Amino acid sequence: MSFMWMLLLTFAALFGAWYHGYRARGESIAQKVNLPRDYLVGLNFLLNEEPDKAVDVFIKMLEVDSGTVETHLAVGKLFRRRGEVDRAIRIHQNLIARPQLDKAYREQSLFELGQDYLSAGMLDRAERIFLEVISIREYSVPALRALLDIYQQEKAWDNAIQTANKIGAATRQNMQPVIAHYYCELAEAAGLKNQSEQAHHYLKQALAADSGCVRASLLQADLDINQEDYKSALRNLKRIQDQDPNYLSEAIDTLASCYEKLNEEEKLVSYLMRVLDKHPKIPVVLILSERIRQWKGDKVAANFVADYVRRYPSLGGLHLFIKLYVSSTEGRARDDLLILQGLTHKLLADKPNYQCVSCGFAGKSLHWQCPGCKQWSSVKPVHSLEE
Repeated sequence: MSFMWMLLLTFAALFGAWYHGYRARGESIAQKVNLPRDYLVGLNFLLNEEPDKAVDVFIKMLEVDSGTVETHLAVGKLFRRRGEVDRAIRIHQNLIARPQLDKAYREQSLFELGQDYLSAGMLDRAERIFLEVISIREYSVPALRALLDIYQQEKAWDNAIQTANKIGAATRQNMQPVIAHYYCELAEAAGLKNQSEQAHHYLKQALAADSGCVRASLLQADLDINQEDYKSALRNLKRIQDQDPNYLSEAIDTLASCYEKLNEEEKLVSYLMRVLDKHPKIPVVLILSERIRQWKGDKVAANFVADYVRRYPSLGGLHLFIKLYVSSTEGRARDDLLILQGLTHKLLADKPNYQCVSCGFAGKSLHWQCPGCKQWSSVKPVHSLEE
């Protein structure tokens, strides 16, 4: 149904309110058959696709008959959903300005005006309204969620933490995993200012809020590496396989680098073999196959990868196998493998590296908060989803 038709239906509802108003006063349609002139004028504006003038008529009709308040609220929402926020603001501001408006309608209009400002990106105005509305029981939780949205957009993480705690207390929803990300945001900001002690403090709070926060472990490892404390970095990185093995790929290269800095490559291989038994992931296979290739040659490494691909087929595994196996072939077989290698490379290049399990958003970079649905920790490495 088109927007103009929806507005026409709204004017039909206004007519219904006018009609029932006369019925309530004991007047019949036979006694007064003329429609309100404003109704006909507004209808004409809609038919001529002049919604701005139609809004003026809505406001004028409200001044005559306050029984149309609910219709005005519905039209205001309709304008906002259409992206015509300025018109929604005019309608809701006009409602609030009426001194004789019922208290419940005034509260609803105030909340809707806050939503208008939020949709328009007027975050300071929206924040002021929602801070007022949270004292109203009916709108307390929706207002808190709107404030949380505002603080996330403004990167006001301290305010976001306080608001998320209030939502958790009011709804019994577990907000701790989200709060952990807010602490990680604060830690990253502190790290950029070279405030490593403050960053460590925030990360401890993140893990206290959510012991399964992979992001906090990765950030702690980065801080340890900056201070050349590779053993501590390894402890933080190894924790990830218990927190969420889907994110092992984010840690595996750094983990291998730490072992190399400590001259403990044999320990690296034995550790990765244990990880592979529990969590068969292509990034683990990639690191292991490279170490096997260095020690025992391409053919042994290719056989190792082939065994993995047989058990856990994937495009990434096939590409790695071809890459290793091609060096041990000659002639026509080598040419054919090179064609396949080029094909798998192109297929992998065209694929996203990460995908949101909530809304399906896909991209090449990891986002801890999905740009699509705004959920936290919902974007996963694609290889983990395939496996």
